[in-house]
Parts: sequence; structure tokens; C-alpha cells
Amino acid sequence: MRVGIEQRTLRLLRPLRTSYGELAERTIIELEIEGADGVAGRGEAAPLEPYDGVSVSRALAALEAYRPILEDGDALQGGDLLDACRSLDALPQALAAVDMALWDRAGRRAGRPVARLLTEPVLDDVRVNATIGAEDRAGAAASAAAARQAGFRCVKLKVGIGDDAGRVAAVRAALGSDAELRLDANGAWGVDEAVATIDALAAGGLELVEEPVHGLGPLREVRERVAVRIAMDETAAQPGALASGAADAVCLKLSRCGGISGLLACASLVRASGAEPYVASTFDGPLGIAAALHAAAALRIRAACGLATLELFADVDHPLDVRDGAIAVPRGPGLL
Repeated sequence: MRVGIEQRTLRLLRPLRTSYGELAERTIIELEIEGADGVAGRGEAAPLEPYDGVSVSRALAALEAYRPILEDGDALQGGDLLDACRSLDALPQALAAVDMALWDRAGRRAGRPVARLLTEPVLDDVRVNATIGAEDRAGAAASAAAARQAGFRCVKLKVGIGDDAGRVAAVRAALGSDAELRLDANGAWGVDEAVATIDALAAGGLELVEEPVHGLGPLREVRERVAVRIAMDETAAQPGALASGAADAVCLKLSRCGGISGLLACASLVRASGAEPYVASTFDGPLGIAAALHAAAALRIRAACGLATLELFADVDHPLDVRDGAIAVPRGPGLL
């Protein structure tokens, strides 16, 4: 099997401020595999070190370690090939690239979109949220108004950086009363601060608050003490988190789950716990967003997913445009 590994840097139109720092560009690693039958499949590794602690060099090293396994992969089934890579280095971000490429290749061989290889029926489009970074009141309100004008019915506002009350009020005023507003603190608060802040902001009409604190115990305590729905994000990486029932909803990401196959398994655990799964991006490239769309469509997720992030980049060509607050699931063979 022919194997190609290439780094690609995506520049944001403007830096995005979060509680874990400022993001100005993303480096992703694209993987392409092509079998003896001439059918190729592509995937990507999208580590984000400030968020998940995994560097690009670490993910690249894992993919290079997989190379001999993949080059001899024509004799193996997709699942066996993925398991062989996992046994060598179980890094989820690198395994995600292999898993995506295998699903892409399978879809191209079958002449079907990946979602319809996974299950039937599937969603035709996936509802998505707009994301607003740590802008001041005026900037956040302007971004919210633009998102609403563009057809978004759900907006996620980064909080935990200062002036949260003023920014939430400004965004709610710009959105109107009928749009969903969710907050994302990226674990910026302690338990008591989270409870007090969420109680103070609840009048803004919040759909949920994502990762107000880090850790299962703290999340569970916050959830028990506030009236707003609590979602888990970074904490979902902890052992036992997905089935813990510590949150009302769980944000699943391809990189953290190890690809489409892993995300589907994680969603099953979340649903078994009584929580609601939804899918989001770690500012992935087009292949990662496409893969996440196929997974969300197969899972028939109705909550808004954080997949409208490609429009934050400059000079990134893709067919995954947001229309009326949703992205159509690609209908061609494979991922895209």
C-alpha cells in the first residue's frame, strides 16, 4: 500500500482567544493510503497541544511509526490494520487519521458516502453552532449578529476570560430570544466560582455550559448545584468519564476518540449513561470536519454540533458551507 504523510498549516482569519490561550494557526497532518487496487483514502491528524497536550511532532512520529504497517496493509482488513497500528502506538490523534483514511477508502470502493456505510437512515444535514472567541462586548455582539444573519440558530461563546456578564448580555441582545446560546469555559473556573457565575448568567437563557470546571467530581458537583445543563468536553478524556453520568451532555471529538469508529463507540457509552452526545471540532481541516459530519449524521444527532469552524480559516477550499445553520453531509463516495 502506498503511504503519503504531509503537514499542512491553516491560518485563521483572525486569532481566536480562549481561556487556554490564543490560536492563530493550526498545523494538521494529512495521511493518504492507496491500495494495490488503485483506490485511495485520506485522513488527518489534528492534535492541538494547548487543548489536548499532544504536539504535532508527537502525532507525526506515531504516523511515521505506522508507515511500515500501512505499507504492508493490503493483506489486512481495515479493523485489523487499525488494531496493528494501535498495538504499536495507541495515540488517538494519529489513529484518527488512519481510521478516517480507511473509511474514506471503503466508501470510495463501495461508491457510497461513509455515513451510509455506517447505518441507514442518516441525517441529510447536521445542525451546527457558530463560535465566538474572547472578544469584547461590542465585538462579541457584532459576531453574534453576523451569525444570526447568516442563519445560525445556536451560538457558542467562549467565557472564563473576563467581563462574562457583559459579553453574555450583549450576545443575547444581538441574537434575540429564540436562538440557543451555549457557553464554553474550557475549565477556567473552580466549583464555587462556576456555580456563582452560571447562576448569574442563567438569566441570559443558556442552552448549556460546556466544561465549566475540569474533572468528574467537580463537574458532577456543579451539575447538581445549578439549573443550567452542563456539558463535558476536556474531562471526557479521563478514564470512565463517558459512562459516568457526570454531565447532561458530552462533546465528542474525532481526535480524542481516535476517529469515526472510536467516536461511534464513545457515543454509545454516553447514551447508555443517559447523557446526550454531540460532536465538535478541534479546529480540524476539511477531512476532519467531513468525517465528523458523517459520524454525526449516522448517529442522528439533533443538538447543534461545533463543526462550523472551517470558515474561521483563510484560504481553505472545501465544499462544506454552512447554510441556514446546518452543513449538508457530503453525498459522494467516501468522506468528501
